[in-house]
Amino acid sequence: MRALGFDQKKDEVLRVLQQYGSIDGSKISLDGFTKIMSEMIAARDPVEEYKKAFKLIDENNTGLITVSSLRRIARELGENIAEDEIQAMIDEFDLDNDGGINEAEFIKIMMNGH
Repeated sequence: MRALGFDQKKDEVLRVLQQYGSIDGSKISLDGFTKIMSEMIAARDPVEEYKKAFKLIDENNTGLITVSSLRRIARELGENIAEDEIQAMIDEFDLDNDGGINEAEFIKIMMNGH
């Protein structure tokens, strides 16, 4: 559950095991696990998830996704993106012309797909 972004307390994990697991609650089948995780993922608030993603990209807590932030992310993902392409991405979505993408702009991008 933690690997999928859920920080469940022990009592919640035990409840899930009892509800979806074996009779004694010690094991859960793959189908049971898939069902509960699908329900939990579907119940997430997308805006909160976008805010978490923004914070991961804005590692210096500047409130902006900048060229250097995107360059770092691209490098971590093994992507080789030219500096001018990264700058073009920032320019396209930087609606208030402050040199980066703020959280509200990021959420708008994620919600609208552009």
